[in-house]
Amino acid sequence: MAFGGYRSMWVVVLFDLPTDTKAAKRAYTDFREHLLSSGFLRLQYSVYARHCQTDENASVQEGKIRAALPKDGEVRIISLTDKQFERMKVFHGKTRQPTEEGPQQLSFF
Repeated sequence: MAFGGYRSMWVVVLFDLPTDTKAAKRAYTDFREHLLSSGFLRLQYSVYARHCQTDENASVQEGKIRAALPKDGEVRIISLTDKQFERMKVFHGKTRQPTEEGPQQLSFF
């Protein structure tokens, strides 16, 4: 949905972090908790997404993720428009499930 010349976006974070040491497990947990406390929801194991009302808010979220990056591992961030996100096909076994929906209300931060 466009809002004041802006478009709402989904920020999707995909990551593969090591968990072979106690310190690596702690870094993994800290990064995951950072995503959850920032309003991200888990789509799949190591795949999280957050709805943002504007491109600007999506950029802010990307900056926060970059600031919280663990020392090791790989993190990918992709921003998708609502329409692109809606076209995602989600399957549980062979049964197609509906794609997660964005919030129906405006959020002010």
